[in-house]
Amino acid sequence: MVGRALIAAWLGIVLALAAALPGAFAQQGDAIRQIRIEGNQRIEVETIRSYLTVSEGDTFDAVRIDKSLKALFSTGLFADVSIQREGDDLVVKVVENPVINRVAFEGNKHVDSDKLQAEIQLLPRTVFNRTKVQSDVKRLLDLYRRNGRFAATVDPKIVKLEQNRVDLIFEINEGPPTYVTRIDFVGNRKFSDDELKDAIETHEERWYKFFSTDDTYDPDRLNYDREQLRHFYLNHGYADFRVVSAVAQLTPDRKRFFLTFTVDEGVRYKVGKVDVKSALPELKVDELRPVVTVHQGDWYDAGEIENTIQALTDAVGNKGYAFVDIKPVLDRNGEKHIIGITFEIEEGRRVWVERIDIQGNVRTMDKVIRRQFALVEGDAFNSAKLRRSEQRIKDLNFFKTAKVTNVASDTASDLTVIKTEIQEKSTGELTFGVGFSTTFGPLLNVGAAEHNVLGSGDDISINGTLAQRETGVNLGFTDPYFLDRHLIAGFDTFATNTELNNFLSYNTGTTGADVRLGWFYNEYLRHDFTYTASATNVHDIQPGTSQFIVDQAGVTVLSEVSHLLTYDRRDSKIEPTSGYYLKYGNDFAGLGGAEKFVRYTASAGQYFKLADDYVLSLSAKAGYMYGYEGKEINIAQRFYIGGSDLRGFRDFGVTPLDRSTGSPLGAIWDSTGSAELTFPTGLPKEIDVKALLFVDVGTVGPTDPHIPTDQVETSESLRLSVGTGFEWETPVGPVTVDLGVPILRQSYDEIEFFRFNFGTRF
Repeated sequence: MVGRALIAAWLGIVLALAAALPGAFAQQGDAIRQIRIEGNQRIEVETIRSYLTVSEGDTFDAVRIDKSLKALFSTGLFADVSIQREGDDLVVKVVENPVINRVAFEGNKHVDSDKLQAEIQLLPRTVFNRTKVQSDVKRLLDLYRRNGRFAATVDPKIVKLEQNRVDLIFEINEGPPTYVTRIDFVGNRKFSDDELKDAIETHEERWYKFFSTDDTYDPDRLNYDREQLRHFYLNHGYADFRVVSAVAQLTPDRKRFFLTFTVDEGVRYKVGKVDVKSALPELKVDELRPVVTVHQGDWYDAGEIENTIQALTDAVGNKGYAFVDIKPVLDRNGEKHIIGITFEIEEGRRVWVERIDIQGNVRTMDKVIRRQFALVEGDAFNSAKLRRSEQRIKDLNFFKTAKVTNVASDTASDLTVIKTEIQEKSTGELTFGVGFSTTFGPLLNVGAAEHNVLGSGDDISINGTLAQRETGVNLGFTDPYFLDRHLIAGFDTFATNTELNNFLSYNTGTTGADVRLGWFYNEYLRHDFTYTASATNVHDIQPGTSQFIVDQAGVTVLSEVSHLLTYDRRDSKIEPTSGYYLKYGNDFAGLGGAEKFVRYTASAGQYFKLADDYVLSLSAKAGYMYGYEGKEINIAQRFYIGGSDLRGFRDFGVTPLDRSTGSPLGAIWDSTGSAELTFPTGLPKEIDVKALLFVDVGTVGPTDPHIPTDQVETSESLRLSVGTGFEWETPVGPVTVDLGVPILRQSYDEIEFFRFNFGTRF
């Protein structure tokens, strides 16, 4: 009985405590008389009260008080929070997180602090939060992995300061780069491993790739490589190709990666019937067929189909149809391995440009980028103009990358937003060059330039050259949008002394300045005007030189007005692969000064992309001049060919000569032409060496008519040379080598089989 009584008493106590536990803060009829906030230094009391789910006058409710506790912790403002009852008061005690005084990075050598700072969330004068610190550590590690450093470690350190402030320091051990040691392909039968390695962006580690990062592992690049393989096979006719898997294996020491691509090639297809159909009744399809570059019997090429779509879009747009949709409809015959293609032209959805967004330009002003667009807000959207706008932005040469796309607007279905994503690069140059020129001998070049002054797009440069046979200095400035209009204005000042005794039996010195103004009539047609004032001194004439040259010794003042009309339809002004250009100019000397002549010049060029990295260029130029008011043309102004414009012949090596002395006299007209094929050498792309084959032709006319023709050795017959060479764009400057062999020549022409130039920049 006693035991049962004890058990009953014990159960009674337990049940009473259990009933009392939920009301530990609240007894029947008890209410919160006052809420006291303690421990806060920066955060206002009312701010803390706003997170509480109870207020004065409410009962002590454990559930609501627990929610208040969690709400305060979730703000990230406090390192610790406690809530307790003292009599009829509810006391909220907080320990505030410190404020970050500064964020610093230590140990980073290969990634700039600015890039690291842009990656993290925590900034100076924000509240320190341990969760965000760990998140920022992860962000920094991801950044290093994208830069090919998987062994990197980041250790956050806190330095406590007075007034509840801290310095946040990320101690970084970047570790060695994580290189890709081997790339394997499984399932490829039609193309070798080496051919597929050339098709992707990632490359195997090699000793000569110390200036490249393509041999470090990047997971984003691996996904890009999958797409590159797909494009490679589609461009070679394998329409069923797919990448089964792409696996990256990290070695246990975390220093090397092995990449394995498993592919399914499928079969190769040829192009069947090709047709163009239009749903636009007034559009004549027959006029569009010539722009189609895909033909029946060709191997299927997805890249060429895309080129045809772009060409058709441009052609239709030029006929006034802003809203068109061109789709290639494929008719695949798996048994015969043939794909028929029909380009269907339909009226596209009518879309207008809502706005243009620009991202990534930290330094370059928005207006510098916006003025390159062929579209503005409110225009009818045109994909051809969008592509031209992207190319024009790239041609500025201010950015590492420039990508222009369009996305649907959030406000209306008939509006589109143009997004421009750029990555800026350094546009300033401080150059110190040493090198050798076949013409001028050993040389030293020092210069400074800024091609995007204060992000305005203006260009300013100063250069000085000291060579065995030339010294000079030049200061130039160009504003490509003078007065915020599409006017190109600028000026140059120059002083040059050239020792041409080895070529022309005399030296020249020129000092002067010019001012320039140009404008665009449309996107392709440009007109430039220049006024030049200069003084040229013909001096140090060698003994035995022609009397016709001796008579011109001394200083001659030139006052010249020039204009140049340029029509440029090349796909790129930096590295053209297709398109053409035409140039025509006049120089008129005689508005003051001693020289009186008129000069005409014309040039043209055409580029053809024969295959990947195979580009054929054809170019020609010609000039003619004559003196007036009985003035003889100064010898320094006449035409000479040879060297870079007629390889295989020496600089100034093709020109009329004085019969008695052999001195070059210069001509009143000349003409040159060139056919050049550039192609890959087979060396790794990272070395960036291009080979070339060329055929050069040229001829010159007679010398100044004031010189008796019976005293001049001249011939207007054609000169011709063939040769080869290479261009190597090294990390420290360009190297060019040409080997030219004259085929057609005159006995008195000066020959030069080998030309070599290199330069170094620091």
